[in-house]
Amino acid sequence: MVTGDWTGWQLLAVVQHELLLFAGVFFLLGALDDLAVDAVWLWLKARGKAETLRVDRESLRTRPLGAPVAVFIPAWDEARVLASTLSHMLRAWPHDTLTVFVGVYPNDPATLAAARVGAGDDPRVRITVLPVPGPTTKADCLNALYLSLKEDERASGRRFAAIAFQDAEDMVDRGALGLIDREIAAGADFVQLPVEPVPQSGRRWLGSHYCEEFVEAHGKAMVVRGALGAALPAAGVGCATGCDILEALCRQRDEPVPFEPQSLTEDYELGLAVGALGGTGRFVRAKGEDGRLIATRAYFPSSLAAIVRQKTRWIHGIALQGWDRTGWSAGPAETWMRLRDRRGPLVALVFLAGYVLLALTLLSWGASAVGLVEPTPLSPFLAAILMANLAFFAWRVAWRFAFTARVYGIAEGLRAVLRIPVANVIAIMAGWRALAAYVRTLAGRAIEWDKTAHDRHPANATERRPEAKEVGT
Repeated sequence: MVTGDWTGWQLLAVVQHELLLFAGVFFLLGALDDLAVDAVWLWLKARGKAETLRVDRESLRTRPLGAPVAVFIPAWDEARVLASTLSHMLRAWPHDTLTVFVGVYPNDPATLAAARVGAGDDPRVRITVLPVPGPTTKADCLNALYLSLKEDERASGRRFAAIAFQDAEDMVDRGALGLIDREIAAGADFVQLPVEPVPQSGRRWLGSHYCEEFVEAHGKAMVVRGALGAALPAAGVGCATGCDILEALCRQRDEPVPFEPQSLTEDYELGLAVGALGGTGRFVRAKGEDGRLIATRAYFPSSLAAIVRQKTRWIHGIALQGWDRTGWSAGPAETWMRLRDRRGPLVALVFLAGYVLLALTLLSWGASAVGLVEPTPLSPFLAAILMANLAFFAWRVAWRFAFTARVYGIAEGLRAVLRIPVANVIAIMAGWRALAAYVRTLAGRAIEWDKTAHDRHPANATERRPEAKEVGT
């Protein structure tokens, strides 16, 4: 006779089976998607089309700019890092034809004071105080800087050729501006250099998990994207656009400014907009004579709340708001890449299903071990899916270790593997938080600059680690 307890275990078995089917199928689809990117990268590598350029960093640093270049730094509540960013940038980039535009808010006097300290008496810095209290959005701050640039052009009679974008916490590379200028002069409308998170001693499990994410994104995914001819999304730092393409974007919007003030991810949209306008985008990986990448370096958030908040903004802006704002493309490569960009909420759901499934599986194993229920055999179909996912997971672990170890060393590569569950839990939390935030905006809630707080700058590190140095190409 079937008792109530047995009915409960039977129900558990049914739920476990359905979750297994759902999670298994979608994990497999995601694995095949990633495998396709791996295959394209390996094909490019075999054909010598995924190589990293070799350059002389000091020659790039001292190379005269072909035309005046501006740098935009939007800043809200950045008093702890902005002075270091500016002082380091002005030393690293000695070009007379460089002008740095810094945007601050009237109700943030500490950041304004830090901007003045960082600028010192350098005449290349322009500090713009926005006419409204902050925070608005990063896009709105960038628009104010663009208007300041146009006013500077009218007053000086000179015209800027390009605008580079950096954040208030960045440590720029000495050779980056020269490399960007060289690519713009060669005909690029948009240039993106790699971003390299700095590993954080004592904050390995949270703050350093960005290392493996960016090293694969900017060591493989962006390379594949560029080779396929898909639009290159801007990272918001270490990137630049030609002023001509920004003016074309203004004309398309029928506005005097290039960015939509309500956008949460104006950087991502900028790269796609350049591609939609027919502009040429280039992702440039180059290493100096010392073997280090020419890249923007920064400490990323290291507390769980700050990390989830930042990734919520990325998912909300790219996967949800971006669906509304940038739509889809008719090209197969572009459609594929936008599908990859927008899978964040689905990934969160699948990861959640996977962890619930793990808990149910452990429960059913325990019940089976004490004789409460007979083990439920897997169907051949489910068994095949599980074996395929296990094989793909081992493949993904190998890639994560290899890419991270190549830049940060073997120890960090091993930590990257151990951090996989941490990254998955963060993805779940950020995905669901982004969905909730998106629903609130649909209900009429205004969008604000939900920015990340920064309290440390790599240029001021007292315990300096050896600079990341890639092994091989």
